[in-house]
Amino acid sequence: MAGENDEVSGSRIAEVFRAFLHLGLTSFGGPIAHLGYFRDAFVVRRKWIDEAGYADLVALCQFLPGPASSQVGFSLGVLRGGGLAGGIAAWAGFTLPSAVLLVAFAFGAAALDNPTGQGILHGLKLVAVAVVAQALWGMARTLTPDRQRIAIALGALLLASFVGGWLGQVGAIAAGAVAGLYFCQNEAGKASLHPAFPVSRSAGIAALVLFAVLLVLPSLLFAWTGSHALAFFDAFYRSGALVFGGGHVVLPLLENAVAAPGWVPVQDFLAGYGAAQAVPGPLFTFAAYLGAVSGIVPSGLLGATVALVAIFLPGLLLVYGTLPFWDELRALPRAQAAMRGTNAAVVGILAAAFYDPVLTSAIVDPLDVMLGLGGFLLLVFAKAPPWVVVILLAAAGAVV
Repeated sequence: MAGENDEVSGSRIAEVFRAFLHLGLTSFGGPIAHLGYFRDAFVVRRKWIDEAGYADLVALCQFLPGPASSQVGFSLGVLRGGGLAGGIAAWAGFTLPSAVLLVAFAFGAAALDNPTGQGILHGLKLVAVAVVAQALWGMARTLTPDRQRIAIALGALLLASFVGGWLGQVGAIAAGAVAGLYFCQNEAGKASLHPAFPVSRSAGIAALVLFAVLLVLPSLLFAWTGSHALAFFDAFYRSGALVFGGGHVVLPLLENAVAAPGWVPVQDFLAGYGAAQAVPGPLFTFAAYLGAVSGIVPSGLLGATVALVAIFLPGLLLVYGTLPFWDELRALPRAQAAMRGTNAAVVGILAAAFYDPVLTSAIVDPLDVMLGLGGFLLLVFAKAPPWVVVILLAAAGAVV
């Protein structure tokens, strides 16, 4: 009987990996589009979960910091695969295609060290302008629908701009949560039931404890040992642990973590971010590119692997640890209010990052303004796929 159960479990894990590998190869369009692909694949066609359960799972992953679409996929893998192994299979299938493509781009970037290649890289920087502007536009409309949340976003913009760095970003998120508790309690939501995920309370607590330990311990050990490897892991882990509001919000955190100290030049940082728009799968795989081109050890393939695991790990630990407790947490009106304030603050943080480094590094003349604006209009109003905008702006950069 045990052998039969193992065979069923192994078959389901393989099924999970195949399903998510297909999505990892074909899911263009960012986290919101990914959630639509997941709904079609797992609610409508495979029926792994019903509509109400899926909506509740999406709500949980939007509530937590981390890459929401990857957290949803990981949780669906846990549900279908019968535990943690299924979640890992889902994450690997969805993540590896874009990570491999971006690492290949990192290793091939040296071939672009010529006038045409530099024009292509400049075009990719303009892609970053268009894509971040689109994200800012969409998030502002959704997450700041009233005067209270607009005010929270403006306060976060000022805090992130004038305080700067990691402290400004974390301070803005914390201030947004506090402001939400006082000013965003007029939209009480209803908690819904989600299916029983195969995660025990003890396993959930262990995951949450590990999340907290890894958030604190590497920085303490770095202060004691001075190890660059610990600083490297800590930079990506901390960035993944502090992302609220979608994959694009990781941009200011990673810029502060790896570009500000000079590990990755700003021009390479933005070129890689532009290239990340052309590949399917989660935007967090941008970390693999940064790890590959890092100027400190680890770098290359090892750096890409460490960065990739480190940036995803906190979000996956959080969702795995929270699954057994989500119904109780979501029923608290004050938790909902704090999250609304946090989401509004995210808009302000992204606006600060849109100005510096995106605009300041990519826009050098009026033609750049026109090209960046054209990419934005194609994304927002023409509903062009991001990979089309990548090709057009990279080609325009090479020509002009």
